[in-house]
Amino acid sequence: MIHFTDTQLYAWIAGLVWPLSRILGLISSAPVFGQANVPLLSKLGLGIVLTLLLAPVLPPMPAIDPSSPAGLLILAQQVMIGLSLGFIMNLVFMAIDIAGSLAGLTMGLGFASFFDPQTEGQTNAVNQLLALLATLVFLQLNGHLVLISVLADSFRHLPVGQWPDRSVVWQILEWSKLLFSAGIQLALPVVTALLITNVALGILTRAAPQLNLFGIGFPVTISIGFITLLLSLQLMLHPMEVLFDKALQLLSSLTAHTVDIR
Repeated sequence: MIHFTDTQLYAWIAGLVWPLSRILGLISSAPVFGQANVPLLSKLGLGIVLTLLLAPVLPPMPAIDPSSPAGLLILAQQVMIGLSLGFIMNLVFMAIDIAGSLAGLTMGLGFASFFDPQTEGQTNAVNQLLALLATLVFLQLNGHLVLISVLADSFRHLPVGQWPDRSVVWQILEWSKLLFSAGIQLALPVVTALLITNVALGILTRAAPQLNLFGIGFPVTISIGFITLLLSLQLMLHPMEVLFDKALQLLSSLTAHTVDIR
């Protein structure tokens, strides 16, 4: 008859539950994996499969009862690490969403906004176009595979029971600041073209007051906006690739310095 001690049982449970919590945290917040249209069972199944594949090569787990206060603290810690890793990559899509919002509103598409189940907010057609383009670039760069690779490496550089030092928080804040500026820069061609168009329409209306600005203004601005967007789509690919590369580099460097909390 086979007998198991409490220590062995706790070690087996911890060896699956703690890595699974980090993996599920990343899957729930990462782009593509965490989209609302991906079934919950698919996310859970992917997390379990990744945990079973990584479990044999993971570093030793802390000798702590998973149901104890210290074990629950480690569980919450792993969830936060996974959420942070996915959030860093998702910030790139947020920057692109900012660019789409600025371009769409400047083109006069604010009235054509609709509900987006992914962000649970209002979005417009330009948002959706740039989001699809960013997703294609992300998949073309194998970003989803690199993200899983970074997740696997995080268990080696940041074992269960350890936490990054305080500098990590400032790195994430600096990264979010750069992404806001990147979103504005991506939308700058459309915004600049429409600014020149509006100035020209204003001068034309001043010179010929009998022209109906509201009758000709909207068709002109939306046409110039779409033409500028069409011409700048090819130029947006390289900045998107650079943003994804920087995000992956940041993910790899965040686990370089750790603090033991056990």
